[in-house]
Amino acid sequence: MIGIYARVSTEEQAKSGFSLESQVRECRKKSGTNECKEYIDEGVSGEFLDRPALSQLRQDVRDGLITKVVCLDPDRLSRKLMHQLLITEEFDRQGIELVFVNGEYARTPEGQLFYSMRGAIAEFEKAKINERMSRGRREKARQGRVLRDFQVYGYSYNKETEQMIINEEEAAIVRLIFDLFTKPGAVQGMNGIAHYLTKQAIPTKKGKGVWHRQVVRQILMNRAYIGEFYQNRWNTEGMLGNKHKAPDERVPVRQRPREEWIHIPCPPIIEREQFEYAQKLLQDSRRRWAKKGLHQYLLSGLLRCAHCGNTMTGRRAKNWGKYVYEYTDIKSTAGAKNRGCGRKVKREEFDNEIWKTVRSWLENPNEIAAAAEYDKQESEIPFEQMEMERLEKEIEKAKKGRKRILSLFAIGMDSGEEEVCDIMRTLKEKEETATKQLKELKARIREEKEAGFNQNLLSEAAEYYLFKHPDALTFDDKQKIIRQLIREIIVYEDHIEIFTY
Repeated sequence: MIGIYARVSTEEQAKSGFSLESQVRECRKKSGTNECKEYIDEGVSGEFLDRPALSQLRQDVRDGLITKVVCLDPDRLSRKLMHQLLITEEFDRQGIELVFVNGEYARTPEGQLFYSMRGAIAEFEKAKINERMSRGRREKARQGRVLRDFQVYGYSYNKETEQMIINEEEAAIVRLIFDLFTKPGAVQGMNGIAHYLTKQAIPTKKGKGVWHRQVVRQILMNRAYIGEFYQNRWNTEGMLGNKHKAPDERVPVRQRPREEWIHIPCPPIIEREQFEYAQKLLQDSRRRWAKKGLHQYLLSGLLRCAHCGNTMTGRRAKNWGKYVYEYTDIKSTAGAKNRGCGRKVKREEFDNEIWKTVRSWLENPNEIAAAAEYDKQESEIPFEQMEMERLEKEIEKAKKGRKRILSLFAIGMDSGEEEVCDIMRTLKEKEETATKQLKELKARIREEKEAGFNQNLLSEAAEYYLFKHPDALTFDDKQKIIRQLIREIIVYEDHIEIFTY
């Protein structure tokens, strides 16, 4: 029986206009009979050898069911010369006649040479197509156009403008996720948020009814929500064939160097201060939301020894025949890098002291707000903004000065090379100094904004505290409030330092 092999990939359907029907028709005409078995791979790249229809054809050849194979062109068999040679050698061993519609295949030295040349050209053409497509996508991205619909929750893709636009229905859920994660409330952690969204029957981006913790984490870490969307960030080269490879041979996705990322502005959904605060919480989430033990420790995951740097965990110890509860930096785990210096503090006394401090914050929200407003009025943000403008002009002036000196030197300025180098060095130092000062100023302004956001968090925690009524607060309520306000507590021998968000 005669076997007809046809293949077309998605990109070729769009670019070359080949259709499976036309391939099969031409192959049947070449075979001169209608008694043929068709082997068709649709939408499969010729770059890979493991293709369903081709694998079946090779098996049928080995089983003696096929005596002749007809194909439109060698590059339909494969886009790689090595694979073409492997297939033809396999057919030759079985005594199978291989016929191409476009060109003849002869088992002569000249025929083999011509066949190899065509295969090499096909492989080169495939590589050039990939290179041109990649270059075109990068250039398109540099022009500020979004390459495709990346399915980012909270956004829709406008094909006409090639931009991401806010999907208001999904954006409301994104804001809800950030609020649940960064503000006091009944929902605890990423797993709690996932359960809450599932219970509320809120669909995911793909329309599923179940949310997973990892999906919530990806949303919380996605910088697109503050207007920073990046293309050309991930290198997926070689991953197309993963479905045809064994698990240990699959190519993993790799992150490109930061300088190769292409920034695409997109409309923000979340305030930058809230986003950055969420990132701090995520960094501490492993300690903050550690698995609950048999006994409750109000400050679990927040204490650190000032002397050895170890975290201080809660434990029950025996002292003169009685059990006592304490926090200690001693690590009894095998392989611990730092076993600790042995600092201990009593749980009850320490918990009461910290809660007393937090309670004093919460019970005086008006005083805190007034102090914050005074600090805001006293700050020198307007001056700093003027200074930023001055430094930016200074940097631009230094850059232009260097370009001007180089231009004059190139056309024969009456100055020695050493003098020009001194001028260039001075201008470069000015630019570097101004750039460093500008970076420091921006950091100060960002800290001012974060301080304002943190003040809002304190006010919200105070409202939650007063709404619940101080005497009705449970252990979990107290722990939520403390973790919402305090990032870390450093324990010294005679005092403590509390670091808030």
